[in-house]
Amino acid sequence: MGRAFEYRKATKFARWDRMAKQFTRAGREIAIAVKEGGPDPEYNPSLRRAVQNAKGVNMPKDRIEAAIKRASSKDEKNYSQIVYEGMGPHGVAVIIETATDNPTRTVANVRAIFNKKGGSLGTSNMHDFIFDRKGVFRFKATGNDIEELELELIDFGLDKIETEEDNIIIYTAYEDFGNMQKALEDQKIDILSSELQRIPNFLKELNEVETDDVLELVDSLEQDDDVQTVYHNLA
Repeated sequence: MGRAFEYRKATKFARWDRMAKQFTRAGREIAIAVKEGGPDPEYNPSLRRAVQNAKGVNMPKDRIEAAIKRASSKDEKNYSQIVYEGMGPHGVAVIIETATDNPTRTVANVRAIFNKKGGSLGTSNMHDFIFDRKGVFRFKATGNDIEELELELIDFGLDKIETEEDNIIIYTAYEDFGNMQKALEDQKIDILSSELQRIPNFLKELNEVETDDVLELVDSLEQDDDVQTVYHNLA
């Protein structure tokens, strides 16, 4: 059928693979939230956030509801949230957030990926001076006056506000995350996603070949089923 068909097929399978992994990660976030705070999003802010994020990756409503129901079962696996830190190739700092039902398996996989890709697994909190943990909220810019919104949200811990295409992005300090989530909900703002991110204080500049080395490590880590998010300070 030709090279063009094979390319389209490979692209489609890659997209499906990314979507499947996004759904798996969203499902684990939902499971952890349900185990910690119960299955009712109205009384469980963490679950509301997990459901928002699941919708943000286009997870179907029936799959979200099934994930909540499954997490409510006593037979559902308990996932632990574990953070690993290490150095990638060429001195790039890397932080990996995982959700796992088998920490022994996960740390072995993460260490093996680091070793294979020219990095090394390090110790907890080794990158505290490089990354700040921030609350990040994203919602549609439609109908929102950004200057007026900035004034309204300062009292709830607004750190920075910016636009990206059709979206508004709000940053808060880690300790203000809950206050900001409630403030946005009270204003009936339809939040597309809300999460705690690790944002680097400075970036590492590398050449093209070195950059590819680091991105190969990041891609390999992201392919692991237990890995939720990978952060780095590569420019």
